[in-house]
Amino acid sequence: MQRIRLRYTKRGRLRFTSHRDFQRAFERALRRAEVPMAYSAGFTPHPKVSYANAAPTGTGSEAEYLEIALTEPRDPDKLRELLDESLPAGLDIIDAVEARTSGLADRLTASVWELRLDGVPVEDAERAVAAFLAAETVEVRRKTKNGMRTFDARAAVAGLEAAHAQADRPGEGPCAILRLVVRHVTPAVRPDDVLSGLRAVADLAPPVPAAVTRLAQGLFDEESGTVTDPLAPDREAVTAAPPKAAGLAAAPEPTGAGSA
Repeated sequence: MQRIRLRYTKRGRLRFTSHRDFQRAFERALRRAEVPMAYSAGFTPHPKVSYANAAPTGTGSEAEYLEIALTEPRDPDKLRELLDESLPAGLDIIDAVEARTSGLADRLTASVWELRLDGVPVEDAERAVAAFLAAETVEVRRKTKNGMRTFDARAAVAGLEAAHAQADRPGEGPCAILRLVVRHVTPAVRPDDVLSGLRAVADLAPPVPAAVTRLAQGLFDEESGTVTDPLAPDREAVTAAPPKAAGLAAAPEPTGAGSA
């Protein structure tokens, strides 16, 4: 059995697809591409696909990950191309690597998010960010399956900064961009929770909903404050693996006649 890890995106209007919608689209793509999938046992076998930390519905993403199990080996790059052609534009497979290490989900410990705040001057965003970072705790409320829940949105935030957005068209109004690095904790702290926290500590309320995109997710490096590529260990393992070659075993030393 071969395992392949894939990185995919949710772009444009496809950011409104739910995780279940993507699952259905991806399983159809597997069939179209004739991928030799391994299946689970039991009365209702399912393709062996492991999804890791999917982004909330309504947010874009450049860094979603999953793993598939195959019954026959395939070249990861060719498999990526076949699957990408079988998915709608916006759900794009942008990277593939053979799994040579364990624990992909364990390497997804933080995410980098971009929040576009149309109608918000960057100066207002900077003041709100400073107030949020200065607070020891920022309590927010969110409705969950078990009702309303209150939790601290500040502790999970490893980085938050504001910047000017580049104008797409001349004459556009003010627009601030927030860059957010948040650790994956329980309960999960999402970008909209941080926006609720900014509203609570600094009364920052964008006039239109924020456009949210996940730029990266992976292992959080405490020293540099960056998020590393979770597929890098698999690439390094492939590079470090010795080449497969037949007939290169050392020949036995001669014995008998002619030996010393």
